Parts: sequence; structure tokens; C-alpha cells
Amino acid sequence: MATNAELIREGATVLAAAGVGSPEVDSASLLAFVVGAERSDILPFTEVQSEVILKFNELIARRATREPLQHITGVAHFRHITLHVGPGVFVPRPETELLGEAAIGYLNNLATASKTVVELCAGSGALALAIATEVPGAEVHAVELSPDAYEWLTRNIAAHAEQLKAVGSSVTAYLGDAGDASILEFLHGAVDAVVTNPPYIPQDMIPRDPEARDHDPSLALFGGLDGLDVSRRVARVASLLLKPGGFVGMEHADVQAESVPAMFAEEEGVWIDLIDNRDYNQLPRFTTGIRAKGGV
Repeated sequence: MATNAELIREGATVLAAAGVGSPEVDSASLLAFVVGAERSDILPFTEVQSEVILKFNELIARRATREPLQHITGVAHFRHITLHVGPGVFVPRPETELLGEAAIGYLNNLATASKTVVELCAGSGALALAIATEVPGAEVHAVELSPDAYEWLTRNIAAHAEQLKAVGSSVTAYLGDAGDASILEFLHGAVDAVVTNPPYIPQDMIPRDPEARDHDPSLALFGGLDGLDVSRRVARVASLLLKPGGFVGMEHADVQAESVPAMFAEEEGVWIDLIDNRDYNQLPRFTTGIRAKGGV
């Protein structure tokens, strides 16, 4: 009979051979999922029952094909929330948490009791729900184009209803093109912050990781020839939505540290304080700025 530690080690060996980037963490996460516990609660020297070993090995085999861990477990952890995810929706990455942190910091420093926020290209609703649960009194509007992703978005909003109620916040979902200014026309000039993680991979660039290449929906990945087709349209919508002094934050590829700030700067007189920000790996990851008083 194997112990938890032995089983995790054996699973990690299989995953490492398959090229999984975090084999020990993924192996421990899968064992925790099988036994219905938190990863931190797994005791290393506890013996594992045969039926657990069988199920665990099945899941390790799936993960070794580079099926995303989050698709196997059905959830993704993002800041302080847990999201339902699966086929048809982009799996939120840890790097995006820093964009959420920047927006949350800005919003919590505002003197107003209520804040109006928009997430464009919302996917699972990671940013919208993180902001709504960490900024009391936030009224968040989330726009998503894909019907499949929209189903995950609405499911996640419903799953966090009690958390939202506890802090007096709300999240409303809209099925539509985030680059269509008419969808949230009633909010033009009234929004405190706009956040977005748009599809930004150049059309001819194939993602390196099989988890993204083979499982994330292409609609959430590719942004035209230079990767910025959607970003340009979303930036324009953000400029219409935001109040003077409002915050914008947009994620981008690490090779777009110059092109995304330059894209915002092309709207003359619209944006000030444009800053490009780095992620946990110190790679360029998202641009932030403030809506100027002038510009159209």
C-alpha cells in the first residue's frame, strides 16, 4: 500500500516526463481532488486505499496528455475566489491577478461609496468577480462574445451570489462584442475602471504550451496579424466608458510592452499616466492608464 507522499512522487515523475511545468503541485492537486481535500491537508505518510490509487492514476494519465489541470478538476483559483471552468472558456492565469490587484487598489482608494466597473472580454469572469468581491459596493458589468464562455461566466456569477451580497456588490453579464460601444452605451462617461484581458496572440504565432494551444478557445487567444485587433477596439470602448480620471488596465503579450502603450497613446489627449507593468516572472504583462479630461 502506497502512502500519499509516494503516490504524489510517482505521479510527479509521470508528469515531469510529459513536460508538465509544475509536476509536484499538479500531482498533489490531483490527489487532493480525488480524496476531496485541500492540497495542504494531505498528510504525507497516510496510506492510500486502492480505489484512490486507481482513480488518481487515471487522472495523472489525463494530465500527462497536457489536458489542463483545471479542466480535470473543473475549477480554477484566482486571487480569493474559485471559478468553474472547462471546455469553451479561457482558463485564467496567475499573471492576470496582478491586473486585478492594480484595479482593486485604484478602486478602494476612491472616496465614493459605490464604484462602477466594466470587464471587457470577460471569459470566466475572473477579473469581474475578483473586483466585485474585494471592492465593497462595486457595480460590475462583464461583456463576453463567446456563447460557451458566457455560460461559464453566468454560472460563476451565480456561484458567488452570497459573497457578492455580503459586500454589497453585483456583477451583470452581457453576451456581445466587447468592441461594440453600443452594448454599454448607457454607461458612457460613468465608469470608474475598465479592465480587460483581450485575445492578443498574433495570428501566426502558435502558443508554446499544449494546454493553451489545444484546449483554450481560439476566440480567446488570437488578435489578428499583430495581435492587437481586439485590443484597439476595446481601448476605444474604454475611452468612451470611463469618467475623466478613470482607470484602464489591459493585459498583453510579453512582446507587446511597447506596442500596447503606443496604441493607447495614439488616441491623442485621451490617456495620461500610461505605465507598462510586469508579472510574477518580471515579464511585461499589462498596461495601465488614466482617462484624461479631454479627448473623445
